[in-house]
Amino acid sequence: MPRILSIDYGQKRTGIAVTDELQIIASGLTTIPSTTAIAFLKDYFAKEKVEAVLIGEPKQMNGEPSESASIIKGFVTHFTNHFPDMKVIRVDERFTSKMAFQTMIDSGLNKKQRQNKALIDEISATIMLQDYLNRK
Repeated sequence: MPRILSIDYGQKRTGIAVTDELQIIASGLTTIPSTTAIAFLKDYFAKEKVEAVLIGEPKQMNGEPSESASIIKGFVTHFTNHFPDMKVIRVDERFTSKMAFQTMIDSGLNKKQRQNKALIDEISATIMLQDYLNRK
């Protein structure tokens, strides 16, 4: 069975998570510079079967798009131009960064480790993906 991949795209960094082949468990894959996202994904898709990609949709508390929504929308357009046959699923990413930070605290990471923004992005992508799997 193909995997599902999750992308927490940001202006500087992009967190990536992926399911196991049975699509049961989401695991953090990596965090990469956002400028390398398409090249990274081309390489990953060449090695692994992926049936769908989740991309976070940043929203404000009232459901309106957040300030970063236009950046993400540009990435989605760029992504679909490069991967026209890949199914894209947009998911609400509200609170994922806060949940990721809390996960780091709960895991016993010290203050210096919790300041690792790349890890927060990767955990955020994992939370989005696991939440999607739980609802699926």
